Amino acid sequence: MNPIVGTGITIAVLVLIVGLIIRSMIKDKKAGKSIHCGGDCKNCGGHCH
Repeated sequence: MNPIVGTGITIAVLVLIVGLIIRSMIKDKKAGKSIHCGGDCKNCGGHCH
C-alpha cells in the first residue's frame, strides 16, 4: 500500500472520530449536560458555560 494512501486513511479516521466527539458534546450541551458540572447543569447553580 502506498504510504500516502495509508496516511490519508488515518487522517480520515481521526477526523471522523473528532467529529463524532464534537457532535456528542454539542448534543449533551443542548440537553443541559456539561462535563464541568458532573454531567448535570441543574446541580451546578447555573454556572455552566
